[in-house]
Amino acid sequence: MNIDSIREGIVIDHIQAKKGLEIYNALKLGDLDCSVAIITNARSNKMGRKDIIKIDKTIDLDLDILGYMDPNITINIIKKDERVDKYHVELPKEIVNIIKCKNPRCITSVEQELKHIFVLKDKEKKLYRCKYCETLCED
Repeated sequence: MNIDSIREGIVIDHIQAKKGLEIYNALKLGDLDCSVAIITNARSNKMGRKDIIKIDKTIDLDLDILGYMDPNITINIIKKDERVDKYHVELPKEIVNIIKCKNPRCITSVEQELKHIFVLKDKEKKLYRCKYCETLCED
């Protein structure tokens, strides 16, 4: 199968296989007014299988969402058919409004407008804790 290259835009590469659609939805890419291609289960020498998302426009991406969902992702910026920049995302030290605290006694359960803030506790286990009530949230 061939997917055309993009002239100007972004390629989100090295997405864990079968996570592409989840990332597409989390970034709300369906709301864009440009072409977006999701390639699933592409062969990869490095990963075996991977997903790729191509966006035919340069946009601001929420790197915290990408880093939380898959810290191995790379982002390629394309201009005039050439890759001009390449970024590697990392597991963010703090995430805001990406996940919600599951503790029913947490202040975020009562105060609806309060942001859900989680702080990275253990990078190896991808373990976050709620900033308000200290409840642990594991992916």
